[in-house]
Amino acid sequence: MGSRRRVRRLVVGGVEYGWCFGHRHDRVRGYPGCSSKVTLRRPGSRARLRLVFRSASDRVIADSYFDEGAVVRMPDREYLNLYEPGTVRVLLDEALVRGLFPAAGSVEVDGWPLFDAARPQVPPDKPWRPEPEIP
Repeated sequence: MGSRRRVRRLVVGGVEYGWCFGHRHDRVRGYPGCSSKVTLRRPGSRARLRLVFRSASDRVIADSYFDEGAVVRMPDREYLNLYEPGTVRVLLDEALVRGLFPAAGSVEVDGWPLFDAARPQVPPDKPWRPEPEIP
């Protein structure tokens, strides 16, 4: 039986990366134990970077309420979809700047700090307000 995850390609600075998205359910802990992951690898290398997103009091991951692949920062309702190549590119760029991609082996890191770099938080003096309804 093969993997259900489709490996997609992303080229950054002439280097080709393979990436895929996955969501894991924790049957014991339920939603608090769920995680969404973006796995990035360099073809021809065993180097692998896994960006892990877990729910928290102010962080939400998709689990039937939001679309698959959604990660949301609740204070300002900022959203990213981990299925989108543009989102993965921004996360990969930030991971490369921070030197997170391993030379060999697998590394698993918290993806939320990369989310915060990709989507800076709105200053507290500009709170989120819903869009007005148009009649």
